[in-house]
Amino acid sequence: MGRKFQKKQKVDQLEIVPVDENPPLPPQRKSDDVIPKREKWVNKQRVLVFAARGISHRDRHLMRDIKTLMPHHRAESKMERAKTLSVVNEMCEMKHCNKAMLFEGRRKRDLYMWVSNTAGAEGPSAKFLIENIHTMAELKMTGNCLKGSRPLLSFDSKFDELPHLKLLKELFVQTYSVPHHHPKSQPFVDHVFTFTYLDNRIWFRNFQILSEDGGLSEVGPRYVMNPVKIFDGSFTGKTLWENPDYVSPSKQRQILKKSAKDKYVNRVEQKVQHEATRPINAYDGIDNEEVFDDEDPIATAKILAAIAKKKQQEKEQKTPKSALTKKIKEKQLKAVKKVIDQKKAKVHKRAKKV
Repeated sequence: MGRKFQKKQKVDQLEIVPVDENPPLPPQRKSDDVIPKREKWVNKQRVLVFAARGISHRDRHLMRDIKTLMPHHRAESKMERAKTLSVVNEMCEMKHCNKAMLFEGRRKRDLYMWVSNTAGAEGPSAKFLIENIHTMAELKMTGNCLKGSRPLLSFDSKFDELPHLKLLKELFVQTYSVPHHHPKSQPFVDHVFTFTYLDNRIWFRNFQILSEDGGLSEVGPRYVMNPVKIFDGSFTGKTLWENPDYVSPSKQRQILKKSAKDKYVNRVEQKVQHEATRPINAYDGIDNEEVFDDEDPIATAKILAAIAKKKQQEKEQKTPKSALTKKIKEKQLKAVKKVIDQKKAKVHKRAKKV
C-alpha cells in the first residue's frame, strides 16, 4: 500500500510593521471622540497687574503702558487700602495667575511697586520705589513696536555679580517675558527691555529693534526702580535683603525743608551781625593829613613827632583785649534783643488783626 500524502495548509505570513511608522487613522471618526491636541503653549505664566487706591493719574498711565507691553497680563479692579497685602495671593489664585505686579501710591506723590511670585504663596517678592516716571504719551518717541509682540530682555553685567540682583533678574525674567505661543501674543520679536543697574537703582527702558546690526530707537515708557526690600514669601515673610542706601521720599522732603530753614536762620544771623558791627560815627579823614597843610619841612617834622607821641600815649591808655570783646558781645546782644522785640511786635499786631 502506498502512503497518503496530505496537502500542507498555507500559513499566512504577518507583515512586520516598522516601529517608527504610525498606524493609519480610521477613515471615520465618531463625534464623541476627543481630538488629541498637541499643545504648543507650554509656559503658562500669567501676571496680575493692578493698583491700590490712591495712585495719581501719571502712575495710572504708567500701569496702562505696562499692560500694553505685557499681553500675558490679567487686569483687576483697584484694591482697597484697608485690605492686607496677603489678600493678593488669594486674588491671584482666583484669576489663575502665578505672578503679581501691584502699584501702591502714598500721598498722591510717591509710587511703590511690588513684584511677587504668588504660586503657592511661596515667594519671593520685592518692593521698589518708582522714580522719574515718563509714560509713552508723554515722551512721544520715534520708536514703535507691534502690540502683543514678544520682547528680548537685556540685563546689565552687574545682575550676574551681586546675589540680590541675581534673584531680581530671575523674578524679572519670569514676570516681564511673554510666553512662547501665548494666544494674545504675536510671533515676532521687535523690541528690547533693558534693565541697567546704576547709582544703586535699576533703570528700565524699552527700545525698538530697527535692524539686525543693533540699531535701536526708544519707544517708552521709562522709569527707575529703587529697590527697598526683598521678602522670602509672597508679600510676607522674612526680609532676605534690605537696601542700606534707601531714604524714603518723605524723609528727603523733610531734609530739603530743613535746609531751606537753615538758609533763613543764616540770613537773620548775618543781619544781626551787620547791625552789631555797624559804625555809629562817620569815618575820619586820612591819617597825618596835617603834614600837607604846611610847606615848611621843620614844621612838618614837629607835627609828625607830636603825632607819634600821641599814638604812644594812646597805646599805653588802650583797654585790654578781653574788655574789648566783652563790649562787642554786649553790643551784639543788644542788637539781637532789638530784632526779637521787633518780631514780637509784628506777631502781636497780626494777632490783634485776627
